[in-house]
Amino acid sequence: MTGIRRLPSFFAVALIAGFLSLVGNLGVEAQEKPRPNILLILADDLGVEGLGCYGGVSYKTPNLDKLAAGGLRFTHAYAQPLCTNTRVQLMTGKYNHRNWKYFGILDPKEETFGHAMQKAGYRTCMAGKWQLTSYDPPDYPGAEARRNTGMKVEDAGFDAYSLWHVGHTEDKGSRYADPVIYQDGTFMEGTEGGYGEDYWVDFIQRFMDTHREEPKFVYYSMALPHWPMVPTPISEDWKDPSKRHAEDAAYFPDMVEYMDTVIGRLLEGLEAAGHLENTLVIYYADNGTDRRITSRLADGTVVEGGKGLTSDAGVHVPLIASWPGHVPMGETTDTLVDSSDFFPTLLEVAGAKPGAERELDGLSFLPQLLGQKNPKERESVFFWYDPRPGWDKDQFSRHIFAQDRRYKLYSDGKFYNLEADILEEHPIGKGKMTAEEEAARDALYKVIEDTLAGPKSPWLETVR
Repeated sequence: MTGIRRLPSFFAVALIAGFLSLVGNLGVEAQEKPRPNILLILADDLGVEGLGCYGGVSYKTPNLDKLAAGGLRFTHAYAQPLCTNTRVQLMTGKYNHRNWKYFGILDPKEETFGHAMQKAGYRTCMAGKWQLTSYDPPDYPGAEARRNTGMKVEDAGFDAYSLWHVGHTEDKGSRYADPVIYQDGTFMEGTEGGYGEDYWVDFIQRFMDTHREEPKFVYYSMALPHWPMVPTPISEDWKDPSKRHAEDAAYFPDMVEYMDTVIGRLLEGLEAAGHLENTLVIYYADNGTDRRITSRLADGTVVEGGKGLTSDAGVHVPLIASWPGHVPMGETTDTLVDSSDFFPTLLEVAGAKPGAERELDGLSFLPQLLGQKNPKERESVFFWYDPRPGWDKDQFSRHIFAQDRRYKLYSDGKFYNLEADILEEHPIGKGKMTAEEEAARDALYKVIEDTLAGPKSPWLETVR
């Protein structure tokens, strides 16, 4: 802003941190650095085509592009096609077929990464979207057996929280203008005229300041840019309060750009307060872009949103990481990552291990974050995807598949070369495969077979 001396950008800190680390070793024993803070940001409904650093040109995302320029960008990160499916995996480190119950429900018996990080000695915070306690409207078939059966926010392992949609779907209210926010045990008052993401950025900043001397884990589960597509504080129509809840897909660019704006504000605030130098920041998304949205890439490619679909547009998502002095700056990696991998990665960053009773499907990608070779690196990612039962989810069916960087195999035998057929329009028949394709198919078949061997959730037979 005019008249104020600007602080260095949050990426320039990496150069300073590297210099200080060298100085610290000159003749004096450096004091051991405290464990890093961790900020995990999850966007809601945005595929890779939504960001400039991935070649997107439809939206302005300067802050996330800058985060990628000062950190590490993953080119092969994947999520489940819908939000609950991804969030359950993300928070538990287990594939869906191990602990799936219903859409909008997290089994209250599960241990979340919030619980695990508390046990590791971290202060924990969650802000944004919850939607894991109760989902079905009361008149939806089977709802009486499912309503209010999920994990309560208070029991999820977070010392502080500020969240939307903590109860029944019909009572959830707005997540954007005039938001309904449940914060540390009570519903906020006086939010009329405000915007959800602004409250959450301020809440996170206060949490970081309050626990300045302790290691902190923050899970910022954003509402943006999920439907309903409505004005944001940077939209022209925001100036008219009567239009702030008007729905129109034309607002989607503003939603993506405001997502980028609030992330930039959060990171600049953390830098100004001295938190960012020892903070690992991870940005990820829960599934592809809404199917009502069409975006463009710099090479002219038109990308139709694929949310809910198992195609690349539904599961290929951005993943960016930055940690000054630790994560390589301005590099990319083709490391395969899926949502189950975050739990073990967070534990390894915290210097902790899962309990002996926990079986995690995910693999830590911390070595790759640090620019090192990982002896346990993934060779493929696995998907068990079935968002049923749940309101509005009867339109979907079960899909089980595995893919590597080039090939994809469904459990029904359909096999694709994604480099040549990203839309999955031309399955390769068994008799028409090259030797390389046959080897890839056999390897992916074994992944599916081995992963489905067990253990499995007893809930799997509730929907066929």
